[in-house]
Amino acid sequence: MNAPDLHSLQNALDRAVAHSPYLNMLAQRFPDRVEALLAGDLTDAQPAIDPAIPLRKALRVAKARQALALAVADLAGAMSLQQVVTALSHFADETLDRAIVEAISLYMPDAAPRGFAAIAMGKHGSCELNYSSDIDPIFIFDPETLPCRSRDEPVEAAVRIGRSVVDLMQTRDADGYVFRVDLRLRPSPEVTPIVLPEEAAISYYESQALPWERAAFIRSRACSGDVALGERFLRAINPFIWRRGLDFGAIGEIRGISQRIRNHHSRGQQFGPGYDLKRGRGGIRDVEFYAQIHQLIFGGRETELRSPATLDALSSLAQAKRIDDDAAHDLSKAYRLYRTIEHRLQMVDDQQTHQLPKDALALDNVAKLHGLADGNALLDQLKHHVDRVAEIADALDGEEKNQLPAEADALETCLRDAGFPDVKHAAQRVAHWRSGSIRAIRTVQAQVAFEAVLPALLSGLGAAPDPTHAINQFSNLIERLPSAVNLFRLLEAQPKLLELLVKIISEAPTLAEQLAGRAELLDSLIDITAFDHAPDVATLIENFQMSGDLEARFDHVRRQVGERRFALGVQVVGGACDPLMAAKAYAAIAEAAICVVAEAAIAEYEAIHGKVPQSELVILALGRMGGSELTHASDLDLIFLFTGDFEAESDGAKPLGASHYYNRLVQRVVAGLSVATSAGPLYEVDTRLRPSGAKGPLAVSVSSFDRYQREEAWTWEHMALTRARVVFGSTDARTLVDDVVAKTLTTERDRKTIIADATKMRSDMRTHKPPKSDLDVKMQDGGLVDLEFAIHVIQLCTRKGFDPDLGGATRALLAQVLVSDHIVAAHAFLTRLLVVLRLVAPDVEGLQPSQKNIIAQSCGCADWDDLLSQLQQHRKHVSALWASCQLEKES
Repeated sequence: MNAPDLHSLQNALDRAVAHSPYLNMLAQRFPDRVEALLAGDLTDAQPAIDPAIPLRKALRVAKARQALALAVADLAGAMSLQQVVTALSHFADETLDRAIVEAISLYMPDAAPRGFAAIAMGKHGSCELNYSSDIDPIFIFDPETLPCRSRDEPVEAAVRIGRSVVDLMQTRDADGYVFRVDLRLRPSPEVTPIVLPEEAAISYYESQALPWERAAFIRSRACSGDVALGERFLRAINPFIWRRGLDFGAIGEIRGISQRIRNHHSRGQQFGPGYDLKRGRGGIRDVEFYAQIHQLIFGGRETELRSPATLDALSSLAQAKRIDDDAAHDLSKAYRLYRTIEHRLQMVDDQQTHQLPKDALALDNVAKLHGLADGNALLDQLKHHVDRVAEIADALDGEEKNQLPAEADALETCLRDAGFPDVKHAAQRVAHWRSGSIRAIRTVQAQVAFEAVLPALLSGLGAAPDPTHAINQFSNLIERLPSAVNLFRLLEAQPKLLELLVKIISEAPTLAEQLAGRAELLDSLIDITAFDHAPDVATLIENFQMSGDLEARFDHVRRQVGERRFALGVQVVGGACDPLMAAKAYAAIAEAAICVVAEAAIAEYEAIHGKVPQSELVILALGRMGGSELTHASDLDLIFLFTGDFEAESDGAKPLGASHYYNRLVQRVVAGLSVATSAGPLYEVDTRLRPSGAKGPLAVSVSSFDRYQREEAWTWEHMALTRARVVFGSTDARTLVDDVVAKTLTTERDRKTIIADATKMRSDMRTHKPPKSDLDVKMQDGGLVDLEFAIHVIQLCTRKGFDPDLGGATRALLAQVLVSDHIVAAHAFLTRLLVVLRLVAPDVEGLQPSQKNIIAQSCGCADWDDLLSQLQQHRKHVSALWASCQLEKES
């Protein structure tokens, strides 16, 4: 609150008395308060409620004193708009709370005031109440705690209390009223009681609520009565308000509400005398809806955008770069002016009006109350803002999109113009989509949404490198979807997303397959962070964690992993991420998933079976996971170990021996990582590299693992151990296992035995798993398997260059002059090629020219011929290295 200027206060009071019959009446009614105001005392802006007089009278007297104080302080500039609306809102909270306590006391004397809550909605909920505003609460009650007479049902008691509250607040008498109460925001107000049971209200919002109700709850809070009950209710319906999956149908409905309001109040649309500041084009509602639509789009994922107050919402949206800074500034400036003038209109006669007077003298009167010369000056002050807000709001709706014609010749002309070389085939596809035979486009709602996006969709598909292939792939996608209404609305609202979709379905079959199973994956790409570099493992773990039961936690991880992997794949296909970096990011995502799933499984398991004293689970990754170089399709090679004495027993209610304990626990962890649910799959888990292979137990003690590696392991098992990396376990446990691995790898071995064993194993692999094509980067001669075998043989023979990361190992061996720099380059090239092929051409057949371009560019090649040439050279270097290793056996 600004320090009051006494001259400004006198001037404000003079204007109030001269131009507001209502304020003049209050000044005459409370001369002592006028005298206090003119002395700079603004305490009545938040007046005390006199306990010495009956509550009904005390509330009304306090309201009248506040109305006078706020008006004078506002007109004098001693209080900002935010301070005025906050004071009004807090006073509404307090008076409503007093009314609830009184109503419960009247119904059942001496009963505790609990079980009855008021949810503030609208401007009350966002602490932005008008000078002369209704309040729009939703009343809920808890049948278990609400005071109730023995002869009454809880709902009867609640309704009686609710009626008393409304009477205490809004019934006019000689002292006036407190606030008008509008209860029509509750569910189905024409048939429901004025106070709703908590569970019934939750059920409604979870299953039947309309889109406008979702938008309304952006500005909601538990304000009075049993606030804990109100907050519990709001937490329960929070997923209804803020959805992770974007519902552009709901957003379209909110836009439709805005348009219907404009149409209904069409006579208040044209700017000038009679203009409706609230509902008119370019007015208050346009500002509010602009903020709320963006909050609905992004607020499900970005909690910082959930500000209830309009000005706060615009600020947070601009800071998050969700709306333009200039638009946020202009809308905020206009909103402050509109609300200020709205208050002037309401000060005149304490009427909830938002319309500028049509009569010139009445308009002059409002202007003079505001401190302007006349009505024309007021219109001049408003006009620029109205035009600018209208411009911003109109742009949000966009232009009307043309429908694609149904007539055959006209349709073929459109398809030809869009770029389809075979217009007959494309037209047949469109006809098939429109036939109603596809499940996802069978309902009227789906058909309307599909037709709205169809022109832009076909334009995008027609611009694809191979339009016929693209339209076929899109058709395959939607034929597999159970529902596609939201997908179509999403694509209509986000043209950039449509471009991405076309690229995915025409050039990245792995991602298209994933998308066909979970169309909501496209939602994640709207989040600006989807194209950031993947965060570190610790941050991912934090993102993947949540509370709830085990299956809910597992499903949360599955959704997060699916979204992260999908977005990463899109980055690679779109050229925004080096495949070598993507391989590291895929591994980080998997490591975080392993940690979160393991921690969740352990917590549940310990609740039943307790802990094994001085023991813990350790997870050792091998293969590409151990080397932190996964592809989109990689499985996880894992070994499960446990520290401590394998003969120990757990200390829980149902104790188990250590070996039995950890083997059952590991089954849960593996299931959590590998079992697919509606939230999607995680990973295939391969545990065959464990001691004794598939015949051995899933989990063994570290000491048993150590003994096995020293006494029984084959050469191929030690080769696999060169890529071992602990991904789960305490620092002490990691050190223990790392020591076992290091000791095993640095043990002196017979060189000829190592080379002979490796040569035979590679020969057997070539026989049983021959390369699929010349682009089989792993199995082809000179491919990644040959590179891995050569590196591992050199490491075990020389006991040098150990690093789970194969790239790090090649660089370490280069430093020891054990390999050439050609091998370092070959590893990077072949790994890049493998990562991008898994996305673009998993079967390495039938490559489209556009797919070849993606692959070549991802590998840093000028074109496809350059890629094939470089691939041949790298394979020659790898083959030469592997041959030199084999020759050493014969020397």
